[in-house]
Amino acid sequence: MIHPHTELRFISDEIGHGVVATQLIPKGTITWVQDQLDVVLTPAQVANMSNDYQHIIDYFTFRNNKGEYVLCWDMAKFVNHSFKSNCLTTPYDFEIAVRDIYPGEELTDDYGYLNIARPFKAKDEGTKRKIVYPDDLLKYHAVWDEVLKEAFRHINAVNQPLFKFLNESMLKKVRKIEKGEAVLDSILTCYYAEK
Repeated sequence: MIHPHTELRFISDEIGHGVVATQLIPKGTITWVQDQLDVVLTPAQVANMSNDYQHIIDYFTFRNNKGEYVLCWDMAKFVNHSFKSNCLTTPYDFEIAVRDIYPGEELTDDYGYLNIARPFKAKDEGTKRKIVYPDDLLKYHAVWDEVLKEAFRHINAVNQPLFKFLNESMLKKVRKIEKGEAVLDSILTCYYAEK
């Protein structure tokens, strides 16, 4: 489930649609939670689909660390890639704002941590990286871990409308991490190794 202070907007002919903040979403805010309405498909289920469905799955899903395809039921499936993403996935089936996201600004992910199947050339944003690779999580997890640690310092200090979609054990873990009573697991645990 995507954060409630967002809406779907047309971004450009090159990009298509994207998810945009309608209000300030402060650093440390949970921006997306995998919830009970999201569809999780096994590789076998996807393999048994027609090419038309497989194309949709390829375009609108990400893979978790088990290789399952997660299809978001809401507009979260329209969150676009950026090498300078303002959201970051966590090992806990939710994403977090890693900096303040201002009204009118697009919410973005770095697809390098979403277990893509094939590399692709992304829009040039003036960064060193130009291509997203399936193994980017192996290369950049340490950097992303540091960014996550900093964002987690704010998680209990900001309004969290999506907290109610976290189960009780996850909520307890998040609060312990923020207080320094538990260690934040590495984003590397999200990696799926193709067999």
